[in-house]
Amino acid sequence: MRRRAADFRRPPRRRFSVWIWVLLGLLLFCTAGFILLVLKQNQEYQDLAQHPTLVRNGGTLQSAQNRLNLTKETTTSNSYARQLLDQMTLAKAYIVIAKEHNNHHLAWELASKIRSCQFLLSKAAMRDSPMTQNEAEPLIKSLSTLIFKAQDAHYDIATTIMTMKSHIQALEERANVATVQSAFFGQLAAESVPKNLHCVNVKLLASWLTMKKLHEVTNEIKNSPRLVDNNLYHFCVFSDNLLAVSAVVNSTISNTDHPKQLVFHIVTNEPNYGAMQAWFVSNDFKGSTIEVQKVEDFTWLNASYSPIVKKLTETDFQGYYVEGSKDLNNEPKFENPKYLSLLNHLRFYIPEIYPHLEKVVFLDDDVIVQKDLTPLFSLDLHGNVNGAVETCLEAFHRFYKYFNFTNPVLSSKFDPQACGWAFGLNVFDLVAWRNANVTDVYHYWQEQNSDGSLWKLGTLPAGLLAFYGRTVPLDRRWHVLGLGYDVNIDNRLIESAAVVHFNGNLKPWLKFGIGRYKPLWERYVNQTHPYLVDCVTN
Repeated sequence: MRRRAADFRRPPRRRFSVWIWVLLGLLLFCTAGFILLVLKQNQEYQDLAQHPTLVRNGGTLQSAQNRLNLTKETTTSNSYARQLLDQMTLAKAYIVIAKEHNNHHLAWELASKIRSCQFLLSKAAMRDSPMTQNEAEPLIKSLSTLIFKAQDAHYDIATTIMTMKSHIQALEERANVATVQSAFFGQLAAESVPKNLHCVNVKLLASWLTMKKLHEVTNEIKNSPRLVDNNLYHFCVFSDNLLAVSAVVNSTISNTDHPKQLVFHIVTNEPNYGAMQAWFVSNDFKGSTIEVQKVEDFTWLNASYSPIVKKLTETDFQGYYVEGSKDLNNEPKFENPKYLSLLNHLRFYIPEIYPHLEKVVFLDDDVIVQKDLTPLFSLDLHGNVNGAVETCLEAFHRFYKYFNFTNPVLSSKFDPQACGWAFGLNVFDLVAWRNANVTDVYHYWQEQNSDGSLWKLGTLPAGLLAFYGRTVPLDRRWHVLGLGYDVNIDNRLIESAAVVHFNGNLKPWLKFGIGRYKPLWERYVNQTHPYLVDCVTN
């Protein structure tokens, strides 16, 4: 092979000296060490910012912080506090077993050591510094000795597990009973009348019985043509709670431009009739008309006409509430005594109570009105009977949660996934109601459910069936629910609501009502009324 000319030959490859390689290696090593040092110092500064440095002083670890975080100390695996707590837990288990085997001396010794541990832990918490080894070590050793002694007394792990399991089951049963009792007493408290409100009722009743002028004004209102004038805006409220109804009326009037065009139809019962009349006759409501009736005067609403009246008068049905249900699986809300009150069912007889009216807005007594409701009367319901806000944003407000769809009577006529809606703010077209005979439909389903096989109790399930296919959904902002149980409702939703509903047990007039929402209700209660001032102060 012919060799290339000298000018075209590849130059010879030069090799680096060994010293150059050594210098390069040292340079790389120093660079890497410097980077690691910087990273380590940065990490130490972060740890220092998050966890203050512990300085050893006289054999005691003192925190640079002002106070000791005892919770963090007890959760640290290598702390003396954590070791003591673990031993105390085991010692408590052996106390139970020792007592069951009549070994009371061992149980007393264990209990004594547990008290010593608790004293040491509280002492460390009070002085804001962790306990030292010299303090903890004697207790840890003595408590360990007692635990070994308990194990030698044949309290092995298997025995301990079985014993603790039985105690856990007993505690679970007690917790379940306590939960049921708590729900029952909460329901009872929610339905009770506070002492100061009862005081107001008594004073008003005394005024009603002694002041004849109140009766004269009441008779004038009963004969007023405004009560049947369909050019006015008619609202109906059925309740025996005076201040609750007053707050509903005040809030509705305060948020309308023409209060003189509002007519309120209130129905209460005999015991509260006098107080209601005295209150609404003697106070100023900006020219609006307020009619108060008592349900006992509706003689046509009797057991021969209404299945629900017949059911309410049955001895077994009343005994369900007076003596309590024997079924522990029943939800406490279904044992609410309010279901014995006919006032709770009058909403299904509005066309009969007000035969001359064409459209009304129904309001519950636990709502507060924040916007003008008169535009509801101009809403086109498209021939339907009921306008209401739907509540099926959550799955539990669909039909299958209210009814027993294993019954073919229901499953053949209704969609289990149909959306539920709420009572509390409802627009009722009474002309369409009468044409569709909705009250007769309601009676039919009450008769079908005479044995409670279709639904349990309450007015909403019967309403869902009676108004099925006859309900128009309203904008959600008309009616915001949950202020009687939900503490996390968005403030923006509350502010935009035309009506807020305190449905649930935590009513705003009760002491245990949700404090965040109470001002919404209290602003519409006349706190300066002499009777209220006198009853609250006394």
